Amino acid sequence: MHEVLRVIEERVRSGSRPGHRNDPYRVALSIEGGGMRGTVSAGMALALHELGLVSAFDAVYGSSAGAITGAWLLSAEPEKLLGWADPDYARTLIRWSSLLRGRPVVDVRALIEEVYQTEFPMDFASVLASPVEYHPLGTDAESGESTDLRPLIADPAELRLALRASASLPFLAGPAVELRGRRFFDAGIAESIPFRTPLDQDATHILILRSRRPLALDGSPSAPAGPARSTGTASDRRRSTASASAGWKRSAGWTRSSVSANPTGSASSTNSTGSTGSTESTRSAESTRSAGWKRSAGWRRSAGSTRSADSTGSADSTRATGSAKSAGPTGSGALNGAQVPRPPRSIRLLARTTLRRESLALRTALLTRPARTAADVARIIAMEAEGKALMIFPPPSVPPVSRLTTDPRLIGAALESGRQATRDLLDS
Repeated sequence: MHEVLRVIEERVRSGSRPGHRNDPYRVALSIEGGGMRGTVSAGMALALHELGLVSAFDAVYGSSAGAITGAWLLSAEPEKLLGWADPDYARTLIRWSSLLRGRPVVDVRALIEEVYQTEFPMDFASVLASPVEYHPLGTDAESGESTDLRPLIADPAELRLALRASASLPFLAGPAVELRGRRFFDAGIAESIPFRTPLDQDATHILILRSRRPLALDGSPSAPAGPARSTGTASDRRRSTASASAGWKRSAGWTRSSVSANPTGSASSTNSTGSTGSTESTRSAESTRSAGWKRSAGWRRSAGSTRSADSTGSADSTRATGSAKSAGPTGSGALNGAQVPRPPRSIRLLARTTLRRESLALRTALLTRPARTAADVARIIAMEAEGKALMIFPPPSVPPVSRLTTDPRLIGAALESGRQATRDLLDS
């Protein structure tokens, strides 16, 4: 049994409760988002509730849709995580017709401020009162840094603002959300996998619920050993990570990819194959996967729709792109001495247009996101080998849900796939 699971099992067996532990550990649950891909990690979180494991955690961290899932998990009614699979949920959140009215496609405000208070109410007070700490993350619009929003939340109204801020995608979800005089965008810009923040806050063990699959050596979706684990052993995955650095060489494939989209926003893409690239292990296959939201049909449309935007600020955007080439995961140079590739065209275009009036630091954070995510994944893999972290992935059969999918059959199947993958792993 993996050490993370052993600690959780021992806490459940002994009846340990948050704030009254009989061990020296700080165990965190990390929930990845990704728009409607967050349905997968929501299913995983639901399984943790059904198995009675939530009280074994000291804190829950969430990015973007993962922050919404975390709130439901710690609320008085965690079974309402099933709401992710409700067709009305997706239709409320994603409205393509809004483009015709000049409004955001992803209406996070309506979801949080209206649906979650009327049709499908969330007990926000119960989230704040939970003995398990709740930490939604956001990206500071001024500094471009990942920010723990917990210290900025004192009441249900501020909690709702924090949920909106964590999932405020540039362009797709409209402008930044203001909370206590500070502006925030989607947490995925700075910390798509909420891992660095719990680590910085002294987490000794982290269980990470991933909403997307890892990649195999050839860049295709891999089949993890076991129902929900990453590819093979930790050493196997480090070899996979090194080989998959060729994905950086295939970065041009991100912009040459063949995208097939339907009106619901679901999409599939076929990347062009590239030659063997660098052997730098930290450039994992996740660098390519982390661009999934950029490759989604909606993102392509969004990028296209900004072509006629005012070109002012392009000089600053060029500087941001230049910074991205030289900035590593923490903005301190290349990744272990290797050069960070040029970001995809859609992201560069977004930095020049929609975000042209935002800070250089924010645009740089967006442009360096793939490198930062790759470094995070490499670090998580190393910590898995040490027994300090564990990722749960969706199974190979997970349906092709994109950030903007609204097909109820796909969404329902995605939630169930995450739910079953977690049960299979924890019941084994």
